[in-house]
Amino acid sequence: MKNARGLTLVELVIAMAVLSILASAILPLSQMAVKRTKEIELRRALREIRTAIDEYKKAVDEGKIAKDVEDSGYPKALEVLTEGVDLEGPIREKRKFLRRIPRDPMVEDGEWGLRSYSDDPESTAWGSEDVYDVYSRSEKTALDGTKYSEW
Repeated sequence: MKNARGLTLVELVIAMAVLSILASAILPLSQMAVKRTKEIELRRALREIRTAIDEYKKAVDEGKIAKDVEDSGYPKALEVLTEGVDLEGPIREKRKFLRRIPRDPMVEDGEWGLRSYSDDPESTAWGSEDVYDVYSRSEKTALDGTKYSEW
Protein backbone atom coordinates (compact mmCIF):
# COMPACT_ATOMS: atom_id res chain seq x y z
CA MET A 1 0.00 0.00 0.00
CA LYS A 2 2.84 2.36 -0.64
CA ASN A 3 1.08 3.97 -3.60
CA ALA A 4 -2.23 4.60 -1.79
CA ARG A 5 -3.51 8.11 -2.34
CA GLY A 6 -5.95 10.14 -0.26
CA LEU A 7 -6.21 11.60 3.20
CA THR A 8 -5.95 9.74 6.43
CA LEU A 9 -8.37 10.26 9.27
CA VAL A 10 -5.75 12.20 11.23
CA GLU A 11 -5.17 14.60 8.34
CA LEU A 12 -8.93 15.17 7.98
CA VAL A 13 -9.30 15.90 11.71
CA ILE A 14 -6.39 18.36 11.64
CA ALA A 15 -7.80 20.13 8.55
CA MET A 16 -11.24 20.42 10.20
CA ALA A 17 -9.65 21.81 13.39
CA VAL A 18 -7.75 24.47 11.44
CA LEU A 19 -10.89 25.42 9.48
CA SER A 20 -13.01 25.70 12.63
CA ILE A 21 -10.41 27.94 14.29
CA LEU A 22 -10.36 30.21 11.23
CA ALA A 23 -14.18 30.30 11.08
CA SER A 24 -14.46 31.16 14.77
CA ALA A 25 -12.08 34.09 14.24
CA ILE A 26 -13.92 35.41 11.17
CA LEU A 27 -17.47 35.24 12.56
CA PRO A 28 -17.06 37.99 15.23
CA LEU A 29 -15.31 40.22 12.70
CA SER A 30 -18.15 39.90 10.21
CA GLN A 31 -20.72 40.60 12.95
CA MET A 32 -18.79 43.71 13.95
CA ALA A 33 -18.65 44.84 10.31
CA VAL A 34 -22.44 44.50 10.03
CA LYS A 35 -22.93 46.47 13.26
CA ARG A 36 -20.52 49.19 12.11
CA THR A 37 -22.39 49.48 8.79
CA LYS A 38 -25.71 49.90 10.64
CA GLU A 39 -24.14 52.56 12.88
CA ILE A 40 -22.92 54.50 9.84
CA GLU A 41 -26.41 54.26 8.34
CA LEU A 42 -27.95 55.48 11.62
CA ARG A 43 -25.64 58.50 11.83
CA ARG A 44 -26.38 59.39 8.19
CA ALA A 45 -30.15 59.09 8.67
CA LEU A 46 -30.13 61.17 11.87
CA ARG A 47 -28.05 63.86 10.17
CA GLU A 48 -30.36 63.90 7.14
CA ILE A 49 -33.56 64.25 9.17
CA ARG A 50 -32.13 66.76 11.64
CA THR A 51 -30.78 68.90 8.78
CA ALA A 52 -34.23 68.88 7.13
CA ILE A 53 -35.88 69.90 10.42
CA ASP A 54 -33.36 72.74 10.82
CA GLU A 55 -33.94 73.91 7.23
CA TYR A 56 -37.70 73.93 7.83
CA LYS A 57 -37.25 76.00 11.01
CA LYS A 58 -34.94 78.40 9.18
CA ALA A 59 -37.53 78.88 6.42
CA VAL A 60 -40.18 79.63 9.07
CA ASP A 61 -37.88 82.12 10.83
CA GLU A 62 -37.19 83.85 7.49
CA GLY A 63 -40.95 84.18 6.90
CA LYS A 64 -40.99 81.82 3.91
CA ILE A 65 -43.45 79.49 5.66
CA ALA A 66 -46.51 80.85 7.44
CA LYS A 67 -47.02 79.97 11.10
CA ASP A 68 -49.42 80.79 13.90
CA VAL A 69 -48.25 82.94 16.80
CA GLU A 70 -48.34 80.03 19.27
CA ASP A 71 -46.45 77.65 16.95
CA SER A 72 -42.78 76.89 17.60
CA GLY A 73 -41.88 76.94 13.91
CA TYR A 74 -40.96 73.27 13.74
CA PRO A 75 -42.89 70.84 11.48
CA LYS A 76 -46.05 69.26 12.93
CA ALA A 77 -44.92 65.78 11.76
CA LEU A 78 -42.03 64.21 9.85
CA GLU A 79 -44.33 63.66 6.88
CA VAL A 80 -44.54 67.45 6.38
CA LEU A 81 -40.88 67.33 5.32
CA THR A 82 -41.64 64.89 2.50
CA GLU A 83 -45.05 66.25 1.44
CA GLY A 84 -43.71 69.77 1.11
CA VAL A 85 -45.05 73.17 2.11
CA ASP A 86 -46.12 76.21 0.12
CA LEU A 87 -43.60 79.02 0.44
CA GLU A 88 -44.76 82.58 1.00
CA GLY A 89 -43.79 85.25 -1.48
CA PRO A 90 -44.63 86.73 -4.84
CA ILE A 91 -43.97 83.43 -6.60
CA ARG A 92 -45.81 80.48 -5.07
CA GLU A 93 -43.72 77.36 -4.95
CA LYS A 94 -43.79 74.14 -2.97
CA ARG A 95 -40.66 73.05 -1.15
CA LYS A 96 -39.89 69.53 0.01
CA PHE A 97 -37.18 69.11 2.62
CA LEU A 98 -36.79 65.33 2.26
CA ARG A 99 -37.48 62.89 -0.58
CA ARG A 100 -38.34 60.19 1.89
CA ILE A 101 -38.04 59.61 5.61
CA PRO A 102 -35.10 57.26 6.25
CA ARG A 103 -35.77 54.19 8.38
CA ASP A 104 -34.14 53.68 11.77
CA PRO A 105 -31.76 50.77 11.02
CA MET A 106 -31.49 49.78 14.69
CA VAL A 107 -35.13 48.81 15.26
CA GLU A 108 -37.18 46.29 13.31
CA ASP A 109 -40.11 48.57 12.47
CA GLY A 110 -37.79 51.40 11.38
CA GLU A 111 -39.80 54.02 13.30
CA TRP A 112 -38.08 56.95 14.99
CA GLY A 113 -38.60 58.31 18.46
CA LEU A 114 -39.78 61.92 18.31
CA ARG A 115 -39.42 64.92 20.62
CA SER A 116 -41.33 68.19 20.42
CA TYR A 117 -39.95 71.61 21.27
CA SER A 118 -41.73 71.62 24.64
CA ASP A 119 -40.61 68.09 25.64
CA ASP A 120 -37.84 67.41 28.13
CA PRO A 121 -34.56 66.65 26.29
CA GLU A 122 -34.43 63.16 27.87
CA SER A 123 -38.12 62.42 27.32
CA THR A 124 -39.19 59.27 25.49
CA ALA A 125 -42.82 60.40 25.23
CA TRP A 126 -43.66 62.69 22.33
CA GLY A 127 -45.77 65.76 23.13
CA SER A 128 -47.31 65.72 19.60
CA GLU A 129 -47.15 69.52 19.11
CA ASP A 130 -44.30 69.47 16.60
CA VAL A 131 -41.11 67.57 15.70
CA TYR A 132 -38.07 69.22 17.23
CA ASP A 133 -35.77 66.17 17.24
CA VAL A 134 -35.60 62.48 16.32
CA TYR A 135 -33.74 59.67 18.04
CA SER A 136 -33.35 55.92 17.72
CA ARG A 137 -35.69 53.88 19.90
CA SER A 138 -33.05 51.15 20.23
CA GLU A 139 -31.68 50.55 23.73
CA LYS A 140 -28.68 48.62 22.39
CA THR A 141 -25.14 49.78 23.03
CA ALA A 142 -22.95 51.08 20.20
CA LEU A 143 -19.36 50.07 19.53
CA ASP A 144 -18.19 53.24 21.31
CA GLY A 145 -20.12 52.30 24.49
CA THR A 146 -22.97 54.81 24.17
CA LYS A 147 -26.65 53.96 23.68
CA TYR A 148 -28.08 54.46 20.19
CA SER A 149 -31.00 56.33 21.74
CA GLU A 150 -28.56 59.01 22.99
CA TRP A 151 -27.16 59.83 19.53
